[in-house]
Amino acid sequence: MKYYIIAGEASGDLHGSNLIKALKQEDLDADIRCWGGDLMQQAGGQLAKHYKDMAFMGFLEVIMNIPTIFKNIAFCKEDIKKFNPDVVIFIDFSGFNLRIAQWAKQNGFKTNYYISPQIWASREGRIQKIKRDIDAMYVILPFEKEFYEKKHGYPVQFVGHPLIDAIENTPLVDEASFRKESGLDAQKPIIALLPGSRKQEVQKMLDVMLSVKGDFSEYQFVIAGAPSLPDDFYAPFLKENRVGYVSNKTYSLLKHSHAALVTSGTATLETALFGIPQVVCYKGNWISYQIAKRIITLDFISLVNLIMGREVVKELIQNDLTTKNLKKELSKIAVGPERERILEDYELLREKLGGKGASQLAARLIVENA
Repeated sequence: MKYYIIAGEASGDLHGSNLIKALKQEDLDADIRCWGGDLMQQAGGQLAKHYKDMAFMGFLEVIMNIPTIFKNIAFCKEDIKKFNPDVVIFIDFSGFNLRIAQWAKQNGFKTNYYISPQIWASREGRIQKIKRDIDAMYVILPFEKEFYEKKHGYPVQFVGHPLIDAIENTPLVDEASFRKESGLDAQKPIIALLPGSRKQEVQKMLDVMLSVKGDFSEYQFVIAGAPSLPDDFYAPFLKENRVGYVSNKTYSLLKHSHAALVTSGTATLETALFGIPQVVCYKGNWISYQIAKRIITLDFISLVNLIMGREVVKELIQNDLTTKNLKKELSKIAVGPERERILEDYELLREKLGGKGASQLAARLIVENA
C-alpha cells in the first residue's frame, strides 16, 4: 500500500522515522512519501519537504510567515493528489495537518492521526474538525484516551509513548568515549542545556541558561545542538561562555548528565525517561506568550507534570525564568532530597506511559484500518 506521512518538526521526524520502519515490517510492499526530516528519509520515506522549511514558533512568527505557509499547503495538496496514497497519516503539527486533513477527507483519502493535536491544552473546539475529518486516531498519552472517549465520545487507540522505543533503540557510546569524542572534561559532572530546536527559542533560552554557569563551577555545562540548526549558529554562545557543545547527540548527552535545564516540549519527557533531574524553562515572544496565556487551559506546560497530574519538576515560565530562580532550582536538583524525590517520581511516570512497542502497534493498526 501507499502511505503519505506529514510531520512538521524534529520530534515528529523522530517518531515518523520509527513509524516508517514499523510500517515496512507490517507491510512489505509499503511505498511511503513524507514531509519530515533526515530521520524519516533514512528510514525509507521519500521526502517531499523538510520540516526545516516549515517550523515557525509562536503566533507572531506564524503571522509573519503566512505566505510561505499557504504555499506549503497548496504544494502538499497537489503532492498528495499526484502520489494518490491509500492513507494519509498526520503526526502532531496540528495547525497545518488539520487543514490538510479536511481537504484529504473531502477528496476521498483515508485519514489517520498518530500523536494527537494537543486540543486538551487549548482550542478544544477543534474536536469537531477531528470527528469530521479523521478516520482513526492513535494517542500516546494515557490521559488522552479518557479525554477523547469520555468527554467527547470519539473512540481512539492508546498505543503507548514512542519515546520509550526511540530511546531504547538509539545506540549510545560509553561515558568515557562520549566525553573524549565531544572534547569534554573527563571528570566534571555534566549539566545539559537543551534550549530547543528553533532559532527564536534558542536565542531566548541560552542566555538565561548560561547566566548561572558561574555559580556551578564544579560542573561543566554542555549545550545540545539541534539537528535543525547549523553549528555556526551556536558559535557566539560557545565563544563567550566557554561551554561544551554536542550536535545531534542529545540522547548521549542526557545519558551521561547529572542534571539538565530544558526548554518546555518533548525534551522534558526525554530527559525524564533518561532519569535526569531537570528544571523546565520557557520564555517566548511577549505577544505570543500573552495570546497563549489566554487560550491555554493547563496547570502545567511540561509533559512530565501533565502526565503525572502534579508538579514533579519545577517550571520557570516567562517572567519567572530569571538567573536568581534558575540558580535556586538547579541547586535543589544537583544534590539532596529534591533530587531523590524527582528520581522516584520518574519511575512512576514510566509505569504510566506503558511499555515498549508504540510505533509497531500504531503501524499494525494503520495497516489493518487502511
